[in-house]
Amino acid sequence: MKNIIITGSTRGIGRCMAIEFMKSGCNVTISGRGETIPEAMSNELKEFKDRYIYVPCNVHSISDVENLWIQSAQKWGRIDIWINNAGQNCPHEFIYNTEAPYVDKLIDTNIKGMVYGSQVAAKNMLTQGGGRIYNMEGLGSNDMIQVKTILYGTSKRALTYFTRALAKELEDTPVKAGRLSPGMMLTDFMTKTPDGENSPVLNDSKFKFIFNTLGDKPETVAKFFIPKMLSDTKNDSHIEWLTTRKSFARFLCVPFKKRKLI
Repeated sequence: MKNIIITGSTRGIGRCMAIEFMKSGCNVTISGRGETIPEAMSNELKEFKDRYIYVPCNVHSISDVENLWIQSAQKWGRIDIWINNAGQNCPHEFIYNTEAPYVDKLIDTNIKGMVYGSQVAAKNMLTQGGGRIYNMEGLGSNDMIQVKTILYGTSKRALTYFTRALAKELEDTPVKAGRLSPGMMLTDFMTKTPDGENSPVLNDSKFKFIFNTLGDKPETVAKFFIPKMLSDTKNDSHIEWLTTRKSFARFLCVPFKKRKLI
């Protein structure tokens, strides 16, 4: 049995990972910005009522992040895995037309929130004698540039550098750091704007072709991630769902197998 904390885990891949961890017998702290867990998720998790707690956490706030550890440690005793999953997207727009509030919110969540989570987890895991930290990669982590998403891509490129450097700082300690690379997933993060409107990319035929070829449901990715994390012992590990080989194979299969997610 392991004890897990996942930031941003009330929807998308975070929610799916939380469920998969509980199915594997783990205890999970679910967190989000709301004061209480969404009712729909609470109903979904009735069979796991003794396997999870919910702790509100705005990752922009270091005190919230510290409280997330404190509440979880009081409940579970120790924390084996901390996953920085909370993320923020931005309008599908050229950077010179992106308004300052969107810039601030994305940087506060994707960079500062990830840094705060890593700081709190590393410090406390060193004190308790071990643990693992995972940060969630995304578009831009591999240096791929996509216009109208460069702010998001910049944050994920920074995350990759930070995580690899954190692993370097944690060498020769019982605490390890690694990265999760989920590929393209069918979530509100992809299909909705930060304001909840349908994303304009849904009207882009080229994007839809690529997404239907390479995309997956978050449930599929979570089922792949969880056993990998539970058996992982390496520092600077990289758990990657959509590998180059898998991407190549999917494009080869396009004439024979139609995939339609959007």
